[in-house]
Amino acid sequence: MSDHIGVLRLPREVRFGFGARTAVAGLAAAFGERVAFVVDPFLADTDDFRAVLTQAHDRGCRTELLADVPPELPVASVETAAEALRSFSPDVIVGYGGGSALDAAKLVALLLAHPAPLDRYYGENAVPGPVTPLVAVPTTAGTGSEVTPVAVVSDPSRAVKVGVSSPHLIPAVAVVDPELTMTAPAGVTTYAGIDAFVHAMESFTAAPVADVGADRLPVFVGRDALTEPLSLEAARLIHRSLPVALAHPADRRAREEMSRASLLAGMAFGSAGTHVSHAMQYPIGALTHTPHGLGTGTLLPFVLQAFLPAIADRLAVLGDALALDAEGDELARAQAAVDAIAELCARIGLPASLAELGVTEADREQVVTLSLQARRLVDIAPSPVDEHLMGAIFDAALAGDRSLLSGALEARR
Repeated sequence: MSDHIGVLRLPREVRFGFGARTAVAGLAAAFGERVAFVVDPFLADTDDFRAVLTQAHDRGCRTELLADVPPELPVASVETAAEALRSFSPDVIVGYGGGSALDAAKLVALLLAHPAPLDRYYGENAVPGPVTPLVAVPTTAGTGSEVTPVAVVSDPSRAVKVGVSSPHLIPAVAVVDPELTMTAPAGVTTYAGIDAFVHAMESFTAAPVADVGADRLPVFVGRDALTEPLSLEAARLIHRSLPVALAHPADRRAREEMSRASLLAGMAFGSAGTHVSHAMQYPIGALTHTPHGLGTGTLLPFVLQAFLPAIADRLAVLGDALALDAEGDELARAQAAVDAIAELCARIGLPASLAELGVTEADREQVVTLSLQARRLVDIAPSPVDEHLMGAIFDAALAGDRSLLSGALEARR
């Protein structure tokens, strides 16, 4: 690949910083007077959200509120929500909350513009055109959904969660106010924060983009000259600030850096993509019913260890960005970077193995098979992935032993 090509797909406007939430009502009103809010139920009665709602009314907006976003986001709930809003005919949707609320808002915006059922849009580039304008306001530092083209739902007819991936899903406006993350519970801070780190690492280590001249590109195109600095800065900030945000939840600098890092990582992976940690987490999450970030964070050190020979140069650069005191050749510095990532995961309390999540050897075939079916993720892995390599990663992660991955990349048959 050329070192000087790239792809970025972003909202038309991004507002970031403490106090940015006060702009939400005005930004929404610019699209029209009918504003529908999709909000996490436990946030609907908070002072911050009520202030946004009051500001919208003060601007003469008519509002409708959907505050029953369920966890795991079942597809039926999305279709029901869209139907409930159809008669209101909103000019704009405001998504306010964590990843589920923002994904729900994206998919409601889709179904208000295009006919149900939702499953006709599963996969990549199946959305036929623009959706209802969306203003995305995250209250956690992790998903990056406010700037990405992806939304994920649970469909009981499928063995794993399924995604709708289209540039049309990118919100029109993103408003990221670190103040809204200050009261996030420790578990949310941990799992959202480490998932943002995985976004940064997998977009930084993805295969390089091959072509930007095609009329129609995949949603995830691989790393490039525009996404790389975003990924690297996000990783640096999270490595420094996530432990601080957990130990000192009121630390404003740590919260600001985590929100900024999540935003940057979302900008990066929204074009570059994520790879094997996410591919494996979809079936593992379905099996264990554990938080998404818990799974991706637990898997990350094993995935990077498996690909280390193919990305040693990039991991050595990462080590420099993390200010690691590592010596030796490129491979040694790359190993030090993976070790530091494993140490970060342990420091914030992630399990050391998949077994601690409830995964067993009996799950191996299902996890490997379903992970390999996530082609939009697997196809941008740092090196080609087959059943042997995916199985080796599973075995090492199940045992909690990265040494089992020595030579796994070279041993594929």
